[in-house]
Amino acid sequence: MFEAITVTKLNTYIKQIFDAEEFLHNIPVIGEIFGVSLSRNVIYFSLKDENSSISCVCFYPNLISEIVEGDKVILTGSPNYYTKGGKLNFNVFKVEKTGQGKLYEEFLKLKQKLQDEGLFNQEHKKTMPKEIKRIGVITSREGAVIQDIKNIAWRRNPTIDIVLFNTKVQGNNAENEIAHAIDVMGKYEKIDVIIVARGGGSLEDLWAYNTEIVARATYNCPKPIVSAVGHETDFTIIDFVSDLRAPTPSAAAELLTYSLEDRKKELKNILIYYYKVVENYISDKLNDCDIINLRLTGDLEKLITNEKTLLKHKEDNIIKIFNNYLNQKYYEIGIIENTIDKINPELIMKKGYTKIEQNGKNINNLETLNENENLTINFFDGKIQAKPINKKEFKGD
Repeated sequence: MFEAITVTKLNTYIKQIFDAEEFLHNIPVIGEIFGVSLSRNVIYFSLKDENSSISCVCFYPNLISEIVEGDKVILTGSPNYYTKGGKLNFNVFKVEKTGQGKLYEEFLKLKQKLQDEGLFNQEHKKTMPKEIKRIGVITSREGAVIQDIKNIAWRRNPTIDIVLFNTKVQGNNAENEIAHAIDVMGKYEKIDVIIVARGGGSLEDLWAYNTEIVARATYNCPKPIVSAVGHETDFTIIDFVSDLRAPTPSAAAELLTYSLEDRKKELKNILIYYYKVVENYISDKLNDCDIINLRLTGDLEKLITNEKTLLKHKEDNIIKIFNNYLNQKYYEIGIIENTIDKINPELIMKKGYTKIEQNGKNINNLETLNENENLTINFFDGKIQAKPINKKEFKGD
């Protein structure tokens, strides 16, 4: 029996065999490129023919434009066995194009056929619903795609409903499953929009979405369909037929959902706007009221001033009339006083006249005189008692 050796020794021995073989140095290999990726200026991809494939690596980033998915090329390089990982790569330092790959040629042929039939025309595109409550997703339940869609959609709007139709996304019969899922979901009334999605991959990995059966199922679907197949740089037939293309499945979820927080902010901004509108309206009306008030106040003050002037004029007239009336009355009183003064007994008696009374009665003539009773003679400053003489003697006298 052979003595057991370590993995490192085995891998080292294999590498030495590859390095020692001159035939394997700087050899040209023809095949079709698929699975291209770039990491830290290193290009990783695979080269295949009808029966097998080999992993390739290129450390010349200037060749990235020459390494195109689906192209048929001649690569010049050497196989390199990586001891630590136990992996064989074909290290490429030269690329020569010999034509397009078979799959890519089929892709272009079908694309041209469907385009000529009008399946890509814009007038056939359905618009996305304004209000989306339920999204149908056609993809594999095993992949990360459905989780990405749910995470994005529910983060933005937890009320959105997501319905999954589980299908293959590559391999045998994948295109039939995808087309069937589109037919079924298209008839489901409660589905508002459908996302057909899968992650990135090579042209061969995405081939189910480049088939005529999937293209026609998409075109005939009564529901709007969003294509979210592969990465942003990947294009498939379903992208051209669908109503909307999203660069990634996550982007599709974001396109079809609105953020509740954004909606709250939007509603808050609308509320603030209408508050300002109402506030400005009230302010304008208050200004109008102030103007009217000032106008009314000015008119009222003017009216009051006019009324005061009128009242003052009337007052002056009344006072004038009253003064004239008083002056007239004073004049009349003066005349009466003068008349009274003229007939005042006291004033008359001051002139030397007296007033004769007998038993409290005025004696105006001899006929009323009683000779047997004393007389009272009133002067202006006093009175005396006198005895009457014989009435006959008085008369005779």
